[in-house]
This record gives sequence, C-alpha cells and structure tokens, in this order.
Amino acid sequence: MRLGYFTMPLHPLHRDPAVTLQEDREAVILADKLGFHDAFVGEHLTDPEENVTNSFIFLATLIGETRAIRLGTGTSNLSHSHPTLIAAHAAMFDHLARGRFIFGISPGTLASDAEALGMSLAMEERNRLFSEAIDVILAIWARDAPYDIDFPGNRFKVSTAKTQVPAVGRGRMYKPYQKPRPEIVGTVVAPHSKGVIAMGERDFHPLSANFLLPHWLPGHWKNYAEGKRRAGKSPDPAEWRIARTIFVSDDDRVAERYAREDPASPYRFYWKQLREKMLRAGRQVIFKLREDEDDGAVTLERLLAELVLCGPVDKVVDELLALRERSGDFGEIVYAGMDWVDPALARRSMELMANEVMPRVNKAIGGLAKEAPREAARI
Repeated sequence: MRLGYFTMPLHPLHRDPAVTLQEDREAVILADKLGFHDAFVGEHLTDPEENVTNSFIFLATLIGETRAIRLGTGTSNLSHSHPTLIAAHAAMFDHLARGRFIFGISPGTLASDAEALGMSLAMEERNRLFSEAIDVILAIWARDAPYDIDFPGNRFKVSTAKTQVPAVGRGRMYKPYQKPRPEIVGTVVAPHSKGVIAMGERDFHPLSANFLLPHWLPGHWKNYAEGKRRAGKSPDPAEWRIARTIFVSDDDRVAERYAREDPASPYRFYWKQLREKMLRAGRQVIFKLREDEDDGAVTLERLLAELVLCGPVDKVVDELLALRERSGDFGEIVYAGMDWVDPALARRSMELMANEVMPRVNKAIGGLAKEAPREAARI
C-alpha cells in the first residue's frame, strides 16, 4: 500500500495566508523527504479558509523543493476555465515537473465560486461543463494542430486552422511530458457516485474523500470495477486511493487531546467547519449511516469518532487494517493535512505515519501496492 498526502487545506480565518501558505508548502516538502508517493492540493476561489486559489501555481513552487513526490492538483476545477487553458497549463506543468504530475480533476463544487464567475449555481450545469471540458482536454493532447475539435453537443470548439503557421510553430500546443498523458484522478464524495463508473470506463482513478463514513467506501469500488469491466479491462485495486484523517502520536493521551478533545484541536476545527459546510450545501448524507437518518445524528462528536484515526503507532496500524477489511483492498492511503496548531506534533505524526505505521501495515498485508498504471484515455 502506498502512502499519499492530501490537503484542502483548511485554516482559521485569523491566520495570515502568507504564513499558512508556507506551512502548507512545508508539509509537502516533509512528505517528500519521508517518501510519500504523491501530494494533492485543493483549490477554491472564494473560501479564504482554504487558502489555495490555484493548485498549479501552488504546486509549481514545490517542483524545485522536492525530489520524488508526485504533485497532484486536488483538484483542478474544470468548470472554471476554458479547457484550452487547462490543457496548456497542465501540459506545461508536466514538463516543468518532468513527469511528477498527477492531473486531479473535478467540476468545482463551491457555489460561491460559481457565483463569482457569473456561472449557473446549478450543479448539473457544472457537471456538464466538466464532462465537456475533459473531452476537449484529452482531444487536444491526443491530436495534432490544427486540432479541429467539434464534438456534437459540446460548447467548446477548438481549432487553429485559420491562424496556424507550421513553419514557425504557431498554432501548436504542448503535449504532456508523460505519454500518452498524466495519470488522471477524480475525488469521489457522493456515497453512490455514478461518476465512478465513468472513471473506470475512461481509466481515470478514484480518490475516495476523507469526508465519507467508511461504510460507504465499498460502493465506490463496486462502481469503479463496473466501469472497468464495461471498458473490457480488469479492475486493479492499485488504482484506488482512500483518504482518511489521521493523527499518530507517541502517546495515546496526547493523540486523543490533539485529535479530538482540545477546543484548539485542528482536527476538531476541521470537522466543525466541514460539518457546517456540508449541512449548508445539503450534502450531509456522507456523514450518515443511512440516507434517511435524521440530520440530528450528524454531530461533531460522531465525525471525530468515526472519521479521525488517531493514537500511537500500533493503534493506528490496527485501525487502518480494520478500514481495509471494511472497504476491500486499495492501493493508497491518503493522509489528510491539517492546520499546524502544534508544528512539532504535526511533523511527528507524519514521520510516524511514514516510518512506523506504513511498514507495519504493508508487512501485515503482504507488501507495497504497485504504482497505478497509466493508459491511453478513451476519447
């Protein structure tokens, strides 16, 4: 099983973004030194608690500061820009990173971002934009100039036929450094997401969000495997990532205090904010045992108890193995980054996770998962 890192990130509003952005960079640099396989960084335009507005810009500052870790947009919100821009920027980033790039994608789900951009607030419209955009991005990467992309029902038409000058290279766009394309990863939040079927069909790889109660996870694999079989391919657990909120400590009491009990706990802050945001968005089903369960059951204490894995090394190892028993086999556990209320404890948790927890987990399950394979996209 591989070890990855994901951060939204989420910081209290009173903290200076100039400080928290550096903190978030330090976390990824540390993850690289500790041998984490990849790091995904989220983006939002209109939520200053989540301080990264463009994951490409943020990750670009880390290319020269890291050596091996793969840098993933987590995600690039495809409804926010013309797909020609995203295709060009992602391909250039892949060259800058010399292939240490994972293209994480989503529609962009924050309603205030959509309003600020003058877009429809209907999620269905953003989903359509997402679907149309990814088709065009993959076509740009697969075709040569002048492209002549004009898919039926797709609002995005791309061509340089009228203005290209082949002799001087005008009218031609970057193709990615990785051939035929970077690994594409989609974050999955909905319990019964049908989008995971489409991921399987197109060889995009799912990352199940740390927001979900664990009993919803097997449905993600079931749908992904169905999509792979529809495409005539065998589903491979190495392609599935599961994110969890984890804190590892040398002391059990410190773990309980820092991860759950202390009013200043960054984990308590994180789940308090996530609970409020999901309730306002009407997406609290991810926190429920049953879809028809009363909203009153979605308490902060439930989220802390069910969605924070914490304790000394042995306890966290047992909890991860129990998670794997519930979810089925998967290729990567993705460690969710938090605000560094106590930098020493935050760093120590990541060190223990990489150096102590993961070797014991892999010994128990029989070894490291292979890197998720990357194949040609279906266009």
